[in-house]
Amino acid sequence: MIYFNYNKNFDLESGQYLPGITVAYNTYGELNDAKDNAIWVCHALTANSNPIEWWPNMIGENEAFDTKKYFIVCANILGSCYGSTGPLSIDPRTGQPYYHQFPLITVRDMVKAHRLLCDHLGIKKIKILAGGSMGGYQVLEWCSEQPSLIEQMIIVSSSARESAWGIAIHTSQRLAIEADTTWGEPSDHAGKKGLKAARAFGMITYRNYITYSATQTDFDDKKLDDFKASSYINYQGEKLVKRFNAYSYWYLTKAMDSHNLARGKNISLDVVLKSLTQSALIIGIRSDILCPIEEQKFLSKNILNSDLVEIDSTYGHDGFLVETKQISAHIKSWMNKE
Repeated sequence: MIYFNYNKNFDLESGQYLPGITVAYNTYGELNDAKDNAIWVCHALTANSNPIEWWPNMIGENEAFDTKKYFIVCANILGSCYGSTGPLSIDPRTGQPYYHQFPLITVRDMVKAHRLLCDHLGIKKIKILAGGSMGGYQVLEWCSEQPSLIEQMIIVSSSARESAWGIAIHTSQRLAIEADTTWGEPSDHAGKKGLKAARAFGMITYRNYITYSATQTDFDDKKLDDFKASSYINYQGEKLVKRFNAYSYWYLTKAMDSHNLARGKNISLDVVLKSLTQSALIIGIRSDILCPIEEQKFLSKNILNSDLVEIDSTYGHDGFLVETKQISAHIKSWMNKE
């Protein structure tokens, strides 16, 4: 992991500012002399800047994002707990972690930080900007803001604005965190039980009825307790608590809620999408109940130079992380066509 430090005030969309920021990132492959062979991967909610870890079959020699041909970059988003400035970072004004004093951030703020890193790396052209779920939000914002920098985009299981359904889910998750009696304490461990409950809400929406029926059904008709589905939800909650932070989860879901590509532009969402100049590959998963295929169809309908691929998967929204062989094959085909 590498760190980029920006030592000036970083103005936020909310009107607040951060007194300098750090952006953690990873790179793979080499930037060519023309500095135009970059592929930038934008990560989702609780991921980090190492996409080889969470997006297998996508990056490496002879993979879709071939490290022999391309310079691949992935940066951790603001507000996270994986190296970039977030609630656990030290506020230089107080010498203490921000915790609940961390300001509200937006997807546009995240993209603004990554644009600074892009300039720092000397990249003149991003060949492909790619992301799934919340990563797709970043892709759309960046493509809208810097059309001359980015040639192509790949968006998986994402949308042009956060839906009322998504906001309701995130609000429920934050209510679970806020109900934890430790929430708000000046501690890295505040809200851990609430985060576990929030993850439970998430896991229900990341998968679907078919997934749970196929993998978590108990066939012991005498059973009264300790069901497989319960164990699975508890396991996933504990797993997230060990690697993530409640403050970051709270702030990042807030950022997702405010995602709206048309915000402040005085034109409709479809018009904003029609103004995008990049060619686009849009991939949706038919079983996704968190960001349904209708959202990707809306993107494809309005992004003028776009191709839509629909994938069958039993994994719902999580399919964008699980079905990487399918996704990689479609990306390779699209890149060859382009």
